[in-house]
Amino acid sequence: MTTRQDLFSLARHTRDSASLFVKDIGNGLLVVSHNTLALLGLAVVAVLLVFTSQAGLREKVESATLGWLHARQEARAEADGSAMLVPAEPEAIARATATDPRGLSHQQAAVAHWLARRYRVAPEPVSRLVQEAWAVGQRAKVEPTLILSIMAIESGFNPFAQSSVGAQGLMQVMTRVHDDKYEAFGGTLAAFDPVTNLRVGVQVLKECIQRAGSLDEGLRYYVGAANLADDTGYTARVMAEHDLLKAVAAGRSVPANASARPLREAASAPSGESAQVAMLR
Repeated sequence: MTTRQDLFSLARHTRDSASLFVKDIGNGLLVVSHNTLALLGLAVVAVLLVFTSQAGLREKVESATLGWLHARQEARAEADGSAMLVPAEPEAIARATATDPRGLSHQQAAVAHWLARRYRVAPEPVSRLVQEAWAVGQRAKVEPTLILSIMAIESGFNPFAQSSVGAQGLMQVMTRVHDDKYEAFGGTLAAFDPVTNLRVGVQVLKECIQRAGSLDEGLRYYVGAANLADDTGYTARVMAEHDLLKAVAAGRSVPANASARPLREAASAPSGESAQVAMLR
């Protein structure tokens, strides 16, 4: 009887010990799991704080992630034999010189749409130029419609236009003469960036008007005809376009079917071109 009781007692102790052992292991795993989750939560919070406080880091990670996803997509397309001829570049839109006309004021939008119809160009890039002409004109105290008129007569809104004497871009600035003005924009190749050409062109125009003492004479300086008897009608064409644009900006109905006559090959420069055109363009 005693032996049987001892066996029962031993079995009970063994069961209790095993139960306690399992319970201790469970409690230990629970504690470890709880601590691990807590650490993981703290790590996530720390990462989120870093990302929200450092926009540059967040953008780099997002850009790297997006680039990786695009690379994977292109790799799959190549494997399927359906790869695009030109790789995708989702950030290309940042280089586009364009603005939605609906984001402009009523006055600016009217001018942009009129110029788009008149010169047969897209309203979005013209809207960006109209927007910039208003902003730069206000700072330089030059009428924005005058700036746009010069662009229209000089290049017909072709940002890649070039004359035989080296005037380039929308406002036909003499790049080699005014190379110093392009230094702030990264160099002379910025002459073919429409917004940069507009800004430099307005700076040159302002200098010409100040030097000449009047708008009409300033335009003669701008076109390189200050010392010539005739400016080939340049000033008259600019001012005529200016009057039309002012009427459009004032809300009047102006037909846009007049033929566009962008000037280039202005009056031939005299023999001292570097002295004459240097300040005039």
